[in-house]
Parts: sequence; structure tokens; C-alpha cells
Amino acid sequence: METRLTVPADEETLRELRAGDYVYISGTIYTARDAAHKRMYETILSGGELPFPLHGSFIYYLGPTPAKPGDVIGSAGPTTSSRMDKYTPLLLEYGLAGMIGKGKRSEEVRQAIRDRKAVYFAAVGGAGALLSKCITSSEVIAYEDLGTEAIRKLTVENLPVIVIIDSQGNNRYETAVEDYLRSASAAV
Repeated sequence: METRLTVPADEETLRELRAGDYVYISGTIYTARDAAHKRMYETILSGGELPFPLHGSFIYYLGPTPAKPGDVIGSAGPTTSSRMDKYTPLLLEYGLAGMIGKGKRSEEVRQAIRDRKAVYFAAVGGAGALLSKCITSSEVIAYEDLGTEAIRKLTVENLPVIVIIDSQGNNRYETAVEDYLRSASAAV
């Protein structure tokens, strides 16, 4: 299925998405990688205020390259999501609704996604130059000292992603293998 999604999105819309769906995201999302996740995690634990509201927000695991003159942002490909797994359950508990990255997630994160009715999306690794064309504005809003890993507020238009783990915990990385094995055995 193919869906156009405007973020922030309501919980009902996210619940309708299924693992394997193609989604085009438009609206406001935020970037954060390892170091920014660690700071946000520590901020929550210390009772501090986060640099953006987590409730209903999407985080793109991204550390873009510097923008060329005239461009909004440099290459904007996803980074490996499992590097954020230590911090993700707490961020989901505080309202994070969606994550965009690449690669597998831990069982703990999968359970937290299911419990919080969130969604994990994958963007195509290696397509950062093309993905950057979907970003219409980029502004550093926190942790500027982290350089490319600073938190940015992005406006995106039709950012192409695939639902990997849906709000019910279905995991496309697993179901794709099952589908392949089923079709391969049927062809024999």
C-alpha cells in the first residue's frame, strides 16, 4: 500500500500503517543521532526540558553532510538505527511517534514500538543525495556543538520511506524473508 502522511500525525493514522507500506512523509521532523540521543536521554532522566516536543514527533537518524552553496542541506541518508536502541524506549515513553533510519532494531525497541503504538520507517541507505531533495528547510535547533549530529528541525515534502515495524509490532524484515521462502518453495 502507498500512503501520504503529514506529520505530526495522529495516533489513529499511525495505527493504520502496516509493515511493508510505502509512505511519503511531509511536514516537520527532527534529526538526531547517537550523541544527541544520549543528551536527550540524560535530559529526561534529570528532569530537564528537551529541545523539541517529543509527543507526536518523528526523528530521522541523520547527520547530513554540509550543504553546497544554494542547497538547503547536504546528503541526507539514514544512519544505522540500532545505535539509538539504548535510548529509544525512553523516548517512545515520552511520546516519540516515529523513527526513520535503516537496519534492524532490538526486541526491546520492537516491544516499545508496539506498547506505544509508534512506527519505525526505513529510508534507503546510499540515496542521501536524492533524499536531500525532499527537504525544503533545515534549521539547527539544539546541540550545535555536535556539528553534523546537532538536532535539526526539517521540513520535508514527500520523503519516501517504508514501514519496517508497525504499531502492532509486525516487522517487515522478518515477513519479507517469510514471503520469499514461501514464494521460492511454491516455485519448486
